[in-house]
Amino acid sequence: MSCAAGAQTGTAATEVAVRRAGWGTVLVICFGGFAVSLMQTLVVPLLPAFPELLNISRSLASWLVTIALVSTAIATPVLSRLGDMFGKRRLLVITLGLLLVGSVLCATTSNWVVFLIGRAVQGMSFAAIPLGISMISAVVATERVGQGIALMSAMLGIGGAFGMPFAGLIVRDADYHVLFWVCAGMACLAIAAVLLVVPESATRSPGRVDFVGMVLLAALLGALLVPLSYGSTWGWTSPATLGLFAASAVLTAIFLRYERRRTNPLVNLAALRRRPVLLTNLASILIGFAMMSNFVGVPSFLQASARTGYGFGISLLVSGLCMLPGGLLMVGVSPIAGRLISGRGPRMTLMLGASIIAAGYLAWLLLRGELWGVGASAVVISVGVAVAYGAMPALVLTATPEAEAAAATGLNTLARSIGTSLASAVSGALFAGITMSLGGGQAPAEAAFVVLFVLGGVAALLGMVVTSFVAKPVAYS
Repeated sequence: MSCAAGAQTGTAATEVAVRRAGWGTVLVICFGGFAVSLMQTLVVPLLPAFPELLNISRSLASWLVTIALVSTAIATPVLSRLGDMFGKRRLLVITLGLLLVGSVLCATTSNWVVFLIGRAVQGMSFAAIPLGISMISAVVATERVGQGIALMSAMLGIGGAFGMPFAGLIVRDADYHVLFWVCAGMACLAIAAVLLVVPESATRSPGRVDFVGMVLLAALLGALLVPLSYGSTWGWTSPATLGLFAASAVLTAIFLRYERRRTNPLVNLAALRRRPVLLTNLASILIGFAMMSNFVGVPSFLQASARTGYGFGISLLVSGLCMLPGGLLMVGVSPIAGRLISGRGPRMTLMLGASIIAAGYLAWLLLRGELWGVGASAVVISVGVAVAYGAMPALVLTATPEAEAAAATGLNTLARSIGTSLASAVSGALFAGITMSLGGGQAPAEAAFVVLFVLGGVAALLGMVVTSFVAKPVAYS
Protein backbone atom coordinates (compact mmCIF):
# COMPACT_ATOMS: atom_id res chain seq x y z
CA MET A 1 0.00 0.00 0.00
CA SER A 2 2.83 2.42 0.88
CA CYS A 3 4.49 1.76 -2.49
CA ALA A 4 1.26 2.61 -4.29
CA ALA A 5 0.84 5.76 -2.24
CA GLY A 6 4.41 6.79 -2.94
CA ALA A 7 3.98 6.22 -6.66
CA GLN A 8 0.99 8.56 -6.67
CA THR A 9 1.97 11.26 -4.14
CA GLY A 10 5.71 11.38 -4.77
CA THR A 11 5.14 12.65 -8.28
CA ALA A 12 2.37 15.15 -7.58
CA ALA A 13 4.15 18.00 -9.35
CA THR A 14 4.66 15.88 -12.44
CA GLU A 15 0.99 14.84 -12.45
CA VAL A 16 -0.17 18.47 -12.23
CA ALA A 17 2.07 19.42 -15.15
CA VAL A 18 1.00 16.45 -17.22
CA ARG A 19 -2.65 17.24 -16.56
CA ARG A 20 -2.30 20.28 -18.81
CA ALA A 21 -2.34 18.08 -21.93
CA GLY A 22 -5.00 19.29 -24.37
CA TRP A 23 -6.77 18.40 -27.58
CA GLY A 24 -3.55 17.74 -29.47
CA THR A 25 -2.79 14.86 -27.12
CA VAL A 26 -6.37 13.56 -27.38
CA LEU A 27 -6.33 13.60 -31.18
CA VAL A 28 -2.97 11.81 -31.38
CA ILE A 29 -4.19 9.06 -29.05
CA CYS A 30 -7.46 8.79 -30.98
CA PHE A 31 -5.58 8.48 -34.28
CA GLY A 32 -3.85 5.41 -32.87
CA GLY A 33 -7.24 4.04 -31.83
CA PHE A 34 -8.62 4.70 -35.30
CA ALA A 35 -5.71 2.83 -36.89
CA VAL A 36 -6.22 -0.34 -34.84
CA SER A 37 -10.00 -0.19 -35.24
CA LEU A 38 -9.68 0.21 -39.01
CA MET A 39 -7.47 -2.90 -39.09
CA GLN A 40 -10.27 -5.06 -37.65
CA THR A 41 -12.56 -4.66 -40.69
CA LEU A 42 -10.10 -4.40 -43.57
CA VAL A 43 -10.14 -8.14 -44.30
CA VAL A 44 -13.95 -8.43 -44.46
CA PRO A 45 -14.22 -7.56 -48.19
CA LEU A 46 -11.41 -10.03 -48.88
CA LEU A 47 -12.97 -13.08 -47.24
CA PRO A 48 -14.71 -14.36 -50.41
CA ALA A 49 -11.46 -13.91 -52.38
CA PHE A 50 -8.98 -15.31 -49.83
CA PRO A 51 -9.44 -18.98 -50.84
CA GLU A 52 -8.17 -18.15 -54.33
CA LEU A 53 -5.63 -15.50 -53.28
CA LEU A 54 -3.96 -17.72 -50.67
CA ASN A 55 -4.84 -21.11 -52.17
CA ILE A 56 -6.78 -22.26 -49.09
CA SER A 57 -10.26 -23.53 -48.20
CA ARG A 58 -13.08 -21.26 -47.06
CA SER A 59 -12.87 -22.62 -43.53
CA LEU A 60 -9.18 -21.71 -43.34
CA ALA A 61 -9.93 -18.28 -44.76
CA SER A 62 -12.40 -17.57 -41.95
CA TRP A 63 -9.57 -18.10 -39.44
CA LEU A 64 -8.05 -14.84 -40.65
CA VAL A 65 -10.90 -13.05 -38.86
CA THR A 66 -11.19 -15.45 -35.93
CA ILE A 67 -7.50 -15.36 -35.01
CA ALA A 68 -7.55 -11.55 -34.77
CA LEU A 69 -10.66 -11.73 -32.58
CA VAL A 70 -9.10 -14.29 -30.23
CA SER A 71 -5.73 -12.53 -29.99
CA THR A 72 -7.53 -9.24 -29.29
CA ALA A 73 -9.48 -10.78 -26.42
CA ILE A 74 -6.36 -12.40 -24.95
CA ALA A 75 -3.95 -9.48 -25.33
CA THR A 76 -6.25 -6.64 -24.26
CA PRO A 77 -6.49 -7.38 -20.51
CA VAL A 78 -2.85 -8.50 -20.36
CA LEU A 79 -1.34 -5.45 -22.08
CA SER A 80 -3.69 -3.13 -20.22
CA ARG A 81 -2.49 -4.52 -16.88
CA LEU A 82 1.13 -4.13 -18.00
CA GLY A 83 0.33 -0.52 -18.87
CA ASP A 84 -0.68 0.14 -15.27
CA MET A 85 2.54 -1.47 -14.08
CA PHE A 86 5.16 -0.11 -16.50
CA GLY A 87 3.64 3.00 -18.02
CA LYS A 88 0.61 3.55 -20.23
CA ARG A 89 2.41 5.48 -22.96
CA ARG A 90 5.16 2.85 -23.15
CA LEU A 91 2.61 0.08 -23.66
CA LEU A 92 0.63 2.23 -26.11
CA VAL A 93 3.74 2.55 -28.26
CA ILE A 94 4.35 -1.22 -27.98
CA THR A 95 0.78 -2.02 -29.09
CA LEU A 96 1.09 0.31 -32.08
CA GLY A 97 4.39 -1.43 -32.82
CA LEU A 98 2.48 -4.73 -32.90
CA LEU A 99 0.12 -3.19 -35.47
CA LEU A 100 3.15 -2.21 -37.56
CA VAL A 101 4.78 -5.66 -37.36
CA GLY A 102 1.55 -7.53 -38.09
CA SER A 103 0.71 -5.25 -41.01
CA VAL A 104 4.16 -5.67 -42.59
CA LEU A 105 3.88 -9.46 -42.26
CA CYS A 106 0.52 -9.43 -44.07
CA ALA A 107 1.73 -6.91 -46.67
CA THR A 108 4.76 -8.99 -47.68
CA THR A 109 3.30 -12.50 -47.99
CA SER A 110 0.74 -14.65 -49.76
CA ASN A 111 1.46 -17.63 -47.51
CA TRP A 112 -1.50 -18.51 -45.30
CA VAL A 113 0.54 -19.42 -42.20
CA VAL A 114 2.55 -16.19 -42.27
CA PHE A 115 -0.61 -14.22 -43.01
CA LEU A 116 -2.35 -15.88 -40.06
CA ILE A 117 0.54 -14.94 -37.76
CA GLY A 118 0.37 -11.38 -39.05
CA ARG A 119 -3.35 -11.18 -38.31
CA ALA A 120 -2.79 -12.54 -34.80
CA VAL A 121 -0.14 -9.88 -34.14
CA GLN A 122 -2.44 -7.20 -35.56
CA GLY A 123 -5.22 -8.34 -33.23
CA MET A 124 -2.99 -7.86 -30.20
CA SER A 125 -2.67 -4.17 -31.08
CA PHE A 126 -6.33 -3.60 -30.20
CA ALA A 127 -5.19 -3.07 -26.61
CA ALA A 128 -4.35 0.46 -27.79
CA ILE A 129 -8.03 1.34 -27.25
CA PRO A 130 -8.20 0.79 -23.45
CA LEU A 131 -4.63 2.04 -23.04
CA GLY A 132 -5.57 5.20 -24.90
CA ILE A 133 -8.68 5.70 -22.79
CA SER A 134 -6.68 5.35 -19.57
CA MET A 135 -4.01 7.72 -20.95
CA ILE A 136 -6.64 10.38 -21.63
CA SER A 137 -8.02 9.91 -18.13
CA ALA A 138 -4.52 10.27 -16.65
CA VAL A 139 -2.86 13.11 -18.57
CA VAL A 140 -5.50 15.29 -20.22
CA ALA A 141 -6.85 18.42 -18.55
CA THR A 142 -9.85 17.48 -16.42
CA GLU A 143 -12.36 19.57 -18.39
CA ARG A 144 -11.48 17.68 -21.60
CA VAL A 145 -11.41 14.14 -20.21
CA GLY A 146 -15.08 13.30 -20.81
CA GLN A 147 -15.06 14.39 -24.44
CA GLY A 148 -11.69 12.75 -25.04
CA ILE A 149 -12.81 9.39 -23.65
CA ALA A 150 -16.04 9.58 -25.67
CA LEU A 151 -14.11 10.22 -28.89
CA MET A 152 -11.59 7.43 -28.22
CA SER A 153 -14.37 4.97 -27.39
CA ALA A 154 -16.23 5.91 -30.57
CA MET A 155 -13.15 4.97 -32.60
CA LEU A 156 -14.30 1.34 -32.24
CA GLY A 157 -17.28 2.14 -34.45
CA ILE A 158 -15.74 4.90 -36.55
CA GLY A 159 -12.85 2.71 -37.71
CA GLY A 160 -15.27 -0.07 -38.63
CA ALA A 161 -17.53 2.29 -40.57
CA PHE A 162 -14.60 3.64 -42.60
CA GLY A 163 -12.88 0.28 -42.99
CA MET A 164 -15.40 -1.51 -45.21
CA PRO A 165 -15.80 1.13 -47.96
CA PHE A 166 -12.08 1.92 -47.88
CA ALA A 167 -11.17 -1.74 -48.24
CA GLY A 168 -13.77 -2.25 -50.95
CA LEU A 169 -12.34 0.67 -52.93
CA ILE A 170 -8.74 -0.53 -52.60
CA VAL A 171 -9.57 -4.13 -53.48
CA ARG A 172 -11.48 -3.00 -56.56
CA ASP A 173 -8.60 -0.95 -57.98
CA ALA A 174 -5.37 -2.32 -56.46
CA ASP A 175 -3.59 -5.37 -55.02
CA TYR A 176 -4.93 -6.40 -51.60
CA HIS A 177 -1.46 -6.07 -50.03
CA VAL A 178 -1.86 -2.29 -50.34
CA LEU A 179 -4.40 -2.41 -47.50
CA PHE A 180 -1.76 -3.65 -45.11
CA TRP A 181 0.88 -1.21 -46.28
CA VAL A 182 -1.65 1.54 -45.48
CA CYS A 183 -2.06 0.06 -41.97
CA ALA A 184 1.72 -0.07 -41.56
CA GLY A 185 2.03 3.57 -42.61
CA MET A 186 -0.68 4.63 -40.17
CA ALA A 187 1.07 2.69 -37.40
CA CYS A 188 4.35 4.50 -38.11
CA LEU A 189 2.63 7.89 -38.00
CA ALA A 190 0.82 7.01 -34.78
CA ILE A 191 4.00 5.81 -33.05
CA ALA A 192 5.91 8.94 -34.01
CA ALA A 193 3.06 11.21 -32.93
CA VAL A 194 2.66 9.48 -29.55
CA LEU A 195 6.38 9.74 -28.85
CA LEU A 196 6.45 13.42 -29.81
CA VAL A 197 3.18 14.66 -28.29
CA VAL A 198 1.83 12.37 -25.57
CA PRO A 199 3.34 12.67 -22.05
CA GLU A 200 3.76 9.61 -19.84
CA SER A 201 1.59 9.18 -16.78
CA ALA A 202 3.61 9.01 -13.56
CA THR A 203 1.05 6.76 -11.85
CA ARG A 204 2.06 3.11 -11.47
CA SER A 205 0.45 0.03 -10.00
CA PRO A 206 3.40 -1.94 -8.57
CA GLY A 207 3.51 -5.71 -8.75
CA ARG A 208 4.96 -8.71 -10.55
CA VAL A 209 3.95 -9.98 -13.94
CA ASP A 210 1.43 -12.81 -13.52
CA PHE A 211 2.60 -15.20 -16.26
CA VAL A 212 0.49 -18.14 -15.04
CA GLY A 213 -2.59 -15.92 -15.00
CA MET A 214 -1.82 -14.79 -18.55
CA VAL A 215 -1.64 -18.39 -19.79
CA LEU A 216 -4.87 -19.37 -18.02
CA LEU A 217 -6.72 -16.31 -19.32
CA ALA A 218 -5.49 -16.92 -22.88
CA ALA A 219 -6.60 -20.56 -22.71
CA LEU A 220 -10.07 -19.86 -21.33
CA LEU A 221 -10.76 -17.02 -23.80
CA GLY A 222 -9.57 -19.13 -26.72
CA ALA A 223 -11.75 -22.03 -25.58
CA LEU A 224 -14.74 -19.66 -25.38
CA LEU A 225 -14.33 -17.57 -28.52
CA VAL A 226 -13.38 -20.28 -31.03
CA PRO A 227 -16.65 -22.26 -30.62
CA LEU A 228 -18.60 -18.98 -30.63
CA SER A 229 -17.06 -18.23 -34.02
CA TYR A 230 -17.41 -21.74 -35.48
CA GLY A 231 -20.43 -23.18 -33.67
CA SER A 232 -22.73 -22.50 -36.62
CA THR A 233 -20.27 -24.31 -38.91
CA TRP A 234 -19.34 -27.23 -36.66
CA GLY A 235 -22.82 -27.56 -35.15
CA TRP A 236 -23.75 -26.22 -31.73
CA THR A 237 -24.10 -29.74 -30.33
CA SER A 238 -20.97 -31.18 -31.98
CA PRO A 239 -18.30 -32.72 -29.70
CA ALA A 240 -15.79 -30.01 -30.65
CA THR A 241 -18.16 -27.15 -29.78
CA LEU A 242 -19.43 -28.64 -26.53
CA GLY A 243 -15.95 -29.78 -25.53
CA LEU A 244 -14.47 -26.31 -25.94
CA PHE A 245 -17.34 -24.67 -24.04
CA ALA A 246 -16.82 -27.18 -21.22
CA ALA A 247 -13.07 -26.50 -21.27
CA SER A 248 -13.69 -22.74 -21.03
CA ALA A 249 -15.93 -23.28 -17.97
CA VAL A 250 -13.33 -25.44 -16.23
CA LEU A 251 -10.50 -23.04 -17.07
CA THR A 252 -12.57 -20.10 -15.83
CA ALA A 253 -13.02 -21.81 -12.45
CA ILE A 254 -9.28 -22.54 -12.25
CA PHE A 255 -8.39 -18.99 -13.28
CA LEU A 256 -10.68 -17.40 -10.67
CA ARG A 257 -9.39 -19.68 -7.92
CA TYR A 258 -5.78 -18.92 -8.85
CA GLU A 259 -6.30 -15.14 -9.11
CA ARG A 260 -7.98 -14.95 -5.69
CA ARG A 261 -4.80 -16.26 -4.08
CA ARG A 262 -2.45 -13.86 -5.88
CA THR A 263 -1.07 -10.80 -4.12
CA ASN A 264 -0.74 -9.00 -7.47
CA PRO A 265 -3.30 -10.69 -9.75
CA LEU A 266 -3.63 -10.14 -13.47
CA VAL A 267 -7.33 -9.39 -12.89
CA ASN A 268 -8.34 -7.59 -9.71
CA LEU A 269 -11.41 -9.66 -8.84
CA ALA A 270 -12.31 -7.42 -5.91
CA ALA A 271 -12.46 -4.42 -8.25
CA LEU A 272 -14.38 -6.44 -10.81
CA ARG A 273 -17.04 -7.20 -8.19
CA ARG A 274 -17.70 -3.53 -7.48
CA ARG A 275 -21.32 -2.98 -8.46
CA PRO A 276 -20.74 -0.11 -10.93
CA VAL A 277 -17.95 -2.04 -12.65
CA LEU A 278 -19.79 -5.37 -12.73
CA LEU A 279 -23.06 -3.96 -14.04
CA THR A 280 -21.33 -1.69 -16.55
CA ASN A 281 -19.39 -4.65 -17.97
CA LEU A 282 -22.63 -6.65 -18.22
CA ALA A 283 -24.28 -3.72 -20.02
CA SER A 284 -21.20 -3.50 -22.27
CA ILE A 285 -21.70 -7.11 -23.39
CA LEU A 286 -25.30 -6.29 -24.32
CA ILE A 287 -24.46 -3.02 -26.09
CA GLY A 288 -21.58 -4.75 -27.90
CA PHE A 289 -24.08 -7.34 -29.14
CA ALA A 290 -26.41 -4.57 -30.32
CA MET A 291 -23.62 -2.72 -32.15
CA MET A 292 -22.32 -5.80 -33.97
CA SER A 293 -25.82 -6.90 -35.00
CA ASN A 294 -26.12 -3.65 -36.93
CA PHE A 295 -22.61 -3.87 -38.32
CA VAL A 296 -23.16 -7.43 -39.62
CA GLY A 297 -26.84 -7.22 -40.48
CA VAL A 298 -27.23 -4.00 -42.45
CA PRO A 299 -24.52 -4.62 -45.12
CA SER A 300 -25.70 -8.22 -45.58
CA PHE A 301 -29.31 -7.06 -45.91
CA LEU A 302 -28.35 -4.41 -48.47
CA GLN A 303 -26.21 -6.83 -50.50
CA ALA A 304 -28.90 -9.55 -50.63
CA SER A 305 -30.24 -10.13 -54.14
CA ALA A 306 -33.39 -8.26 -55.10
CA ARG A 307 -34.79 -11.68 -56.08
CA THR A 308 -35.13 -12.51 -52.38
CA GLY A 309 -37.97 -10.02 -52.18
CA TYR A 310 -36.28 -7.95 -49.48
CA GLY A 311 -32.68 -7.22 -50.53
CA PHE A 312 -31.41 -4.40 -52.69
CA GLY A 313 -28.63 -6.25 -54.55
CA ILE A 314 -26.02 -3.51 -54.11
CA SER A 315 -22.26 -4.07 -54.13
CA LEU A 316 -19.97 -4.42 -51.13
CA LEU A 317 -18.48 -0.99 -51.83
CA VAL A 318 -21.87 0.72 -52.02
CA SER A 319 -23.17 -1.04 -48.91
CA GLY A 320 -20.03 0.11 -47.10
CA LEU A 321 -20.67 3.67 -48.26
CA CYS A 322 -24.18 3.39 -46.83
CA MET A 323 -22.58 2.75 -43.43
CA LEU A 324 -20.18 5.69 -43.80
CA PRO A 325 -22.60 8.48 -42.75
CA GLY A 326 -23.03 6.75 -39.41
CA GLY A 327 -19.27 6.69 -38.93
CA LEU A 328 -18.94 10.36 -39.83
CA LEU A 329 -21.76 11.30 -37.48
CA MET A 330 -20.09 9.37 -34.65
CA VAL A 331 -17.17 11.80 -34.89
CA GLY A 332 -19.53 14.74 -34.42
CA VAL A 333 -21.62 13.09 -31.71
CA SER A 334 -18.63 12.10 -29.53
CA PRO A 335 -17.98 15.63 -28.16
CA ILE A 336 -21.70 15.94 -27.39
CA ALA A 337 -21.55 12.62 -25.56
CA GLY A 338 -18.57 13.93 -23.60
CA ARG A 339 -20.55 16.99 -22.50
CA LEU A 340 -23.47 14.75 -21.51
CA ILE A 341 -21.10 12.62 -19.43
CA SER A 342 -19.78 15.72 -17.67
CA GLY A 343 -23.21 17.29 -17.18
CA ARG A 344 -25.57 14.35 -16.64
CA GLY A 345 -23.12 11.66 -15.63
CA PRO A 346 -22.00 8.49 -17.45
CA ARG A 347 -24.90 6.40 -16.08
CA MET A 348 -27.63 8.55 -17.64
CA THR A 349 -25.57 8.96 -20.82
CA LEU A 350 -25.20 5.19 -21.22
CA MET A 351 -28.94 4.72 -20.72
CA LEU A 352 -29.62 7.39 -23.35
CA GLY A 353 -27.27 5.76 -25.84
CA ALA A 354 -28.89 2.35 -25.32
CA SER A 355 -32.36 3.83 -25.87
CA ILE A 356 -31.23 5.49 -29.12
CA ILE A 357 -29.86 2.15 -30.36
CA ALA A 358 -33.19 0.47 -29.58
CA ALA A 359 -35.02 3.25 -31.45
CA GLY A 360 -32.77 2.65 -34.46
CA TYR A 361 -33.69 -1.03 -34.55
CA LEU A 362 -37.39 -0.15 -34.31
CA ALA A 363 -36.91 2.22 -37.26
CA TRP A 364 -35.30 -0.61 -39.27
CA LEU A 365 -38.27 -2.91 -38.60
CA LEU A 366 -40.69 -0.23 -39.81
CA LEU A 367 -38.69 1.18 -42.75
CA ARG A 368 -36.69 -1.79 -44.08
CA GLY A 369 -38.60 -1.81 -47.37
CA GLU A 370 -36.89 1.43 -48.47
CA LEU A 371 -33.17 1.94 -49.03
CA TRP A 372 -33.23 5.33 -47.34
CA GLY A 373 -35.02 3.77 -44.36
CA VAL A 374 -32.34 1.10 -43.91
CA GLY A 375 -29.61 3.73 -44.17
CA ALA A 376 -31.35 6.10 -41.76
CA SER A 377 -31.87 3.37 -39.15
CA ALA A 378 -28.18 2.45 -39.37
CA VAL A 379 -27.27 6.10 -38.74
CA VAL A 380 -29.53 6.25 -35.67
CA ILE A 381 -27.95 3.08 -34.27
CA SER A 382 -24.47 4.51 -34.89
CA VAL A 383 -25.38 7.66 -32.97
CA GLY A 384 -26.57 5.53 -30.05
CA VAL A 385 -23.36 3.51 -30.15
CA ALA A 386 -21.24 6.68 -30.06
CA VAL A 387 -23.10 7.93 -26.98
CA ALA A 388 -23.08 4.56 -25.19
CA TYR A 389 -19.49 3.65 -25.99
CA GLY A 390 -18.27 6.96 -24.64
CA ALA A 391 -20.11 6.44 -21.36
CA MET A 392 -19.02 2.85 -20.66
CA PRO A 393 -15.35 3.47 -19.81
CA ALA A 394 -16.22 6.73 -18.06
CA LEU A 395 -18.61 4.85 -15.77
CA VAL A 396 -15.97 2.20 -15.05
CA LEU A 397 -13.28 4.80 -14.37
CA THR A 398 -15.40 6.64 -11.80
CA ALA A 399 -15.28 3.46 -9.68
CA THR A 400 -11.62 2.64 -10.31
CA PRO A 401 -8.39 4.06 -8.80
CA GLU A 402 -6.17 5.70 -11.42
CA ALA A 403 -3.40 3.15 -10.80
CA GLU A 404 -5.78 0.42 -12.07
CA ALA A 405 -7.37 2.45 -14.89
CA ALA A 406 -5.80 0.65 -17.86
CA ALA A 407 -6.63 -2.81 -16.49
CA ALA A 408 -10.23 -1.77 -15.75
CA THR A 409 -10.79 -0.29 -19.21
CA GLY A 410 -9.10 -3.33 -20.74
CA LEU A 411 -11.62 -5.63 -19.07
CA ASN A 412 -14.44 -3.36 -20.21
CA THR A 413 -13.14 -3.59 -23.78
CA LEU A 414 -13.02 -7.38 -23.35
CA ALA A 415 -16.68 -7.32 -22.25
CA ARG A 416 -17.60 -5.45 -25.42
CA SER A 417 -15.60 -7.97 -27.47
CA ILE A 418 -17.55 -10.84 -25.92
CA GLY A 419 -20.77 -9.08 -26.93
CA THR A 420 -19.61 -8.57 -30.51
CA SER A 421 -18.45 -12.21 -30.67
CA LEU A 422 -21.87 -13.39 -29.50
CA ALA A 423 -23.56 -11.24 -32.15
CA SER A 424 -21.30 -12.63 -34.86
CA ALA A 425 -22.07 -16.20 -33.74
CA VAL A 426 -25.82 -15.58 -33.52
CA SER A 427 -25.96 -13.89 -36.93
CA GLY A 428 -24.06 -16.76 -38.51
CA ALA A 429 -26.44 -19.29 -36.98
CA LEU A 430 -29.51 -17.30 -38.10
CA PHE A 431 -28.25 -16.79 -41.66
CA ALA A 432 -27.43 -20.50 -41.96
CA GLY A 433 -30.56 -21.78 -40.20
CA ILE A 434 -33.36 -19.55 -41.52
CA THR A 435 -33.02 -19.76 -45.29
CA MET A 436 -34.97 -19.67 -48.53
CA SER A 437 -34.38 -21.27 -51.92
CA LEU A 438 -32.80 -18.95 -54.46
CA GLY A 439 -31.46 -19.89 -57.90
CA GLY A 440 -30.88 -23.52 -57.00
CA GLY A 441 -29.17 -22.62 -53.74
CA GLN A 442 -29.97 -21.23 -50.31
CA ALA A 443 -29.95 -17.64 -49.07
CA PRO A 444 -30.85 -16.12 -45.70
CA ALA A 445 -34.59 -15.47 -45.46
CA GLU A 446 -35.90 -12.07 -44.41
CA ALA A 447 -37.01 -13.63 -41.11
CA ALA A 448 -33.32 -14.24 -40.22
CA PHE A 449 -32.65 -10.49 -40.38
CA VAL A 450 -35.84 -9.66 -38.48
CA VAL A 451 -34.87 -12.01 -35.65
CA LEU A 452 -31.31 -10.62 -35.55
CA PHE A 453 -32.47 -7.01 -35.41
CA VAL A 454 -35.14 -7.74 -32.80
CA LEU A 455 -32.43 -9.37 -30.69
CA GLY A 456 -30.21 -6.31 -31.23
CA GLY A 457 -32.98 -3.99 -30.05
CA VAL A 458 -33.80 -6.19 -27.05
CA ALA A 459 -30.10 -6.33 -26.11
CA ALA A 460 -29.95 -2.51 -26.17
CA LEU A 461 -33.04 -2.25 -23.96
CA LEU A 462 -31.65 -4.81 -21.52
CA GLY A 463 -28.40 -2.83 -21.45
CA MET A 464 -30.40 0.26 -20.50
CA VAL A 465 -32.23 -1.65 -17.73
CA VAL A 466 -28.98 -3.11 -16.33
CA THR A 467 -27.38 0.36 -16.31
CA SER A 468 -30.34 1.78 -14.38
CA PHE A 469 -29.31 -0.40 -11.42
CA VAL A 470 -25.83 1.15 -11.26
CA ALA A 471 -25.71 3.19 -8.09
CA LYS A 472 -23.68 6.39 -7.96
CA PRO A 473 -20.10 5.08 -7.71
CA VAL A 474 -17.40 6.19 -5.32
CA ALA A 475 -15.13 8.71 -7.06
CA TYR A 476 -11.45 7.76 -7.11
CA SER A 477 -8.59 10.17 -7.78
